[in-house]
Amino acid sequence: MSPLIRHPKRRGEWVELQFMARAAAHGLTISKPWGDSARYDFIVEHRGRFSRVQVKSTTCCIDGGYFCHTVSRPPRCASRVYRPTEVDFFALFVIPEDVWYIIPVRGLRGASSAYLKPHDRRNKYFRYLEAWHLLRQGQE
Repeated sequence: MSPLIRHPKRRGEWVELQFMARAAAHGLTISKPWGDSARYDFIVEHRGRFSRVQVKSTTCCIDGGYFCHTVSRPPRCASRVYRPTEVDFFALFVIPEDVWYIIPVRGLRGASSAYLKPHDRRNKYFRYLEAWHLLRQGQE
């Protein structure tokens, strides 16, 4: 069972560590930009192909599924969706289930959140569940 870290910044840092470990286990090379002003959290490389990845997480369970926000929320600023010119993939971590969704930014079609149901094959994001192969293939 994953720990419940209540402080949002610390939880985000822990989730990023989880992403790095899981991505490395899948044979990916991970680079972290200096600072936090880039619109992405990581650059992932595999055989010369590079992808920009934004990492998000959720513990918010409603009706057997989990809502995960896919917008940025800078302090004292309005929420902002990520564009395909800024990010290639989202890595969404469902903390209570210990599962990852690897979703191309175009797969979200500008949505501000994703409703993830890891045990429901009919969920529109199910095909992205543990889809680490997409990061090995590079940008879509």
